[in-house]
Amino acid sequence: MTRPALPPLHALLALAVVAVWGTNFVVIRWGLDDLPPLTFAALRFTFAVLPAVFFLKRPAVPWWNLAAYGVLIGVGQFGMLYIAMTQWISPGLASLVVQTQAFFTIGFAMLMAGERVQRFQLAALGLAAAGLASLMIHANADARPLGIALVLVAALSWAGGNTVARRAGPVNMLAYVVWASIFSAPPLFALAIAFEGWPAVSGAIAHADAGAWSAVLWQSVGNTIFGYTAWAWLLARHPTATIAPLSLLVPVFGMGASALLLNEPLTAWKLLAALLVLAGLALNTLWPAWKRRAMVSGEPA
Repeated sequence: MTRPALPPLHALLALAVVAVWGTNFVVIRWGLDDLPPLTFAALRFTFAVLPAVFFLKRPAVPWWNLAAYGVLIGVGQFGMLYIAMTQWISPGLASLVVQTQAFFTIGFAMLMAGERVQRFQLAALGLAAAGLASLMIHANADARPLGIALVLVAALSWAGGNTVARRAGPVNMLAYVVWASIFSAPPLFALAIAFEGWPAVSGAIAHADAGAWSAVLWQSVGNTIFGYTAWAWLLARHPTATIAPLSLLVPVFGMGASALLLNEPLTAWKLLAALLVLAGLALNTLWPAWKRRAMVSGEPA
């Protein structure tokens, strides 16, 4: 049994989404030159809500579910990610490390649903852990220990958000993200005022130039509105096993864009770390589908 191929236009759409998600880390870095991290994150989610919330019906899920997702993704994931990227980790490596959310998501599933860890998952986790250990050993200005730790917290929060979203059941994911963002912006603004100070927050917003606002809109419109809508559209028309593995290209675009646009060096140790993490992610993502096809075709798994 072979996996159905994507039509060319659908493949291009999927490639566009992962390209937007990957290069977004460079856009974050540019935006942080003009906006404090928590203020930047608060603005991102403000414009993810407005004006889309007036055109999308609220999903039929409890308010607590939307609030939990909004706080986990807004404050936990992007708040921590933006702080880390101010000076503690490069965009390319941030795009790689945050993908460890896949393993945290598995861990939550095991804790909450009693799922048992599989051998291939242990092997995948081992590969990714070896890649992260390499980053820690070679820690420098591109990846300091604090930066890696903050991005791991962001990945953990992302996994928590995934778990909460699964509890919501089958919903319009774009509407879900937009309505949940109502609960992302207020705590981010509160934290920005508390830790960055009102003068810094108001001054940054008042003096933001076209580049800063473009970065904000790229986050909210490009990353959220376009990205989630297109990805959900593709998942509705193709098997998950066909679409999900394409997300492995996000850190490839992230590291490539960071090297091309920000002159982030792609040293041998960095490429080795990326290879190990991506190998772990690929094994975790692709092994179940490969095993099913092997069993159907009669090949040894």
